[in-house]
Amino acid sequence: MLRSIHAFLEFCYIARRNVIDTSSLAELEEALSRFHHYRKIFEECGVRTEGFNLPRQHFLVHYAALIRAFGAPNGLCSSITESKHIKAVKQPWQCSSHYKALSQMLLTNVWLDKIAACRADFVSRGMLDDVSSSGSLHIYELVLADS
Repeated sequence: MLRSIHAFLEFCYIARRNVIDTSSLAELEEALSRFHHYRKIFEECGVRTEGFNLPRQHFLVHYAALIRAFGAPNGLCSSITESKHIKAVKQPWQCSSHYKALSQMLLTNVWLDKIAACRADFVSRGMLDDVSSSGSLHIYELVLADS
């Protein structure tokens, strides 16, 4: 079990480097290979009896190719895109009728963008206090409350 965790952490540390060269990529792929080899211990010990096939673990397979194509990720975190996904997709989906929801979701996002731009304009002109930092007013919550 420790070998699996060690291999995974080694992969993470290599992937977070600011500069990644070909030898680092070889180390990265080797650490991932060891992780996939040793992770079977979790199934054998009964920690994860149905196997390991998690989406974020699968994405690790693509790291080396993406680093070759786009360079070092410099600490990029998927939670950033996940939080954007919640605001841009999940919450508008909840506001929709769930029937042919894509156009409704896109319209909701357009409205929210326009409201945010209008609000920023009002704040810059001194027509509205910037209360977003205090957390007492959230435009999105107002839109959700009306739907």
